[in-house]
Amino acid sequence: MIEIHTEKRKRGRPRSRTPDSSPVQALDRGLIILEALAQQPRISLSALARTVGMPPSTVHRILATLQSHGFADIEPHTQDWTIGIGAFRVGNTYLSRTNLVEAAQAGMRELTDETGETANLGIADEGYIVFISQTESQNPIRAMFRAGTRSPMHSSGIGKAMLAHMPRADVEAALNASGQTEFTDRTLTSPQALLADLEVIAGQGWSFDNEERYKGMRCIASAIFDNRGNAVAGVSVSGPAARFSDEMIARTGPLVQKVAAEITRLTGG
Repeated sequence: MIEIHTEKRKRGRPRSRTPDSSPVQALDRGLIILEALAQQPRISLSALARTVGMPPSTVHRILATLQSHGFADIEPHTQDWTIGIGAFRVGNTYLSRTNLVEAAQAGMRELTDETGETANLGIADEGYIVFISQTESQNPIRAMFRAGTRSPMHSSGIGKAMLAHMPRADVEAALNASGQTEFTDRTLTSPQALLADLEVIAGQGWSFDNEERYKGMRCIASAIFDNRGNAVAGVSVSGPAARFSDEMIARTGPLVQKVAAEITRLTGG
């Protein structure tokens, strides 16, 4: 139940507007409530008020305004509040103008600048990784993956980074589609060896391709996620094994993970 307190208006000049009731303050509160509302499938007024730390009467007033613009909705039977279709329309407009390749460019340039190595962007396709973008190293000896190049997921840094965050059934489907071909003496050709590596990757947040696809070539990668938490792409740094020292690997893994997280954020993941 919402208690509304009124007081008798005093004569004289009206009170000046306080910062608490300013348009900027109201907008700030509205956005806080909208963000909190988006975190729950449905929520009661009292629970939402506790979550945002505002009086129920204030929250109800702001929700009514959001509802009038389609950003919030109320279920008639339970009186619980939910996010409205208006929020989807605004979010969808952002997503429609933000594509993966564009969103990844700054991060890939950062990786190349920081490491001196080639940065790659790839997506999964029936057990394979398809490379869709690249920022090239200026080193004369460097990794080269032209757009459209395909590589089996089990022997790819990006592939393993994505597999580590997929359900077991999806991992098995990917391996069945591409097989576990041995490309070098370091390729993980057994499901047991690969699954053990995927557990490590899931724990640390980045993968390491230790000459598993090409002899003399190493790769560090991390997954990019959509708004449902599904691994939909990956970003990596690749180069000659001689330049990937233990110190360089330890330093670069978290950097690649950070860039992947930023690409995830920019694409609405």
